Amino acid sequence: MSQAIVAAKPVVAPGCAAATGLARVVCLADAFKASLTPAQLAQAQRAYSKADAAKWSNFPQQFTRPQRVGIALGSLTAPQLAAAKALLASVLAQQVPNEGFDELEGLLALDDTIAQHTRKSAFGAGNYYLALLGTPSLTGRWELQYGGHHYAFGNTYQDGHTAGVTPSFRGAEPVTPVRAAGRTFHPMAQEQAAAATLLQSLSTAQQATARLSTTFNDVLLGPGQDGQFPGTRQGVRVGELSPAQQQLALQLIQRYVSDLEPATAAPILARYTAELPATYLALVKSLVQKLNGRGGWLLPSEGKKCVQIEAQRIFQRFVGEIEFAVQVDVLPAHRRAGSDGVGHSLALGRRGL
Repeated sequence: MSQAIVAAKPVVAPGCAAATGLARVVCLADAFKASLTPAQLAQAQRAYSKADAAKWSNFPQQFTRPQRVGIALGSLTAPQLAAAKALLASVLAQQVPNEGFDELEGLLALDDTIAQHTRKSAFGAGNYYLALLGTPSLTGRWELQYGGHHYAFGNTYQDGHTAGVTPSFRGAEPVTPVRAAGRTFHPMAQEQAAAATLLQSLSTAQQATARLSTTFNDVLLGPGQDGQFPGTRQGVRVGELSPAQQQLALQLIQRYVSDLEPATAAPILARYTAELPATYLALVKSLVQKLNGRGGWLLPSEGKKCVQIEAQRIFQRFVGEIEFAVQVDVLPAHRRAGSDGVGHSLALGRRGL
């Protein structure tokens, strides 16, 4: 069944083919809902609540804290899955290898690989969930939430506009290419190359300024930690790097932002570009856990460096060869963290301005 999920192709409902922008997303959400049974619809469509909006995770389903809401891809029929994928594809970049929607497909394939090697039911493409929090519409507030092991996004819409695109988590395990559905996937390869190029450009003095004395062994701002940003920005100020190095930092940020469909990505990247001089780059040593080959974990040991990028509207970490994650914010400047304006998208992404 998991292999069939990876192989399934999006099918756009005929009535949605001519729609554009958020109207297309709403149309495809309605088409997906129309394909569901009453029992399935009760799982997928929920009232908007901040509590449900916060129920995202990067953990496998059995380890999720808390449990995800929505409907599992593994419970969908082939036509329902085709409609679900059309909806997901509508908010992501398309036809770009290992980016956007293709990256989503690749991470499903990677998780199937883990399932095959570990024989654990918590892994596999069937364990990814899709939820509609609030009624999809061009008015009011609602969220399209999707996630599973090492992948999560929550796009929040308010009165016909994109209000927030957090959380946004991308992870790759295994980090090597995998073969599935007649092709090879290597999601996060471009992000890995961009981070390596940025690191290699730093001089010894710049690395010394960027390097932090702290270590970590888990994701910051992970599930249950929405909005808990570090109190002080640390590292080297990007504005103090050379123009060429600043562009390399921007290119790493762009690798994540460009997963979004172009019209949504453009204003976000414009904000990050404007704030680039005040952005900080840091190097943090991680405590890496490695699989022992039998599906269990070895004790942590000193491992890869983590590249951390932090600014007013972005907190991004790229962790060695083990994990790649980004959490971004595109909320209007007048919003305040913790208000009910757009739920957890606001609470995760803002600094209380």
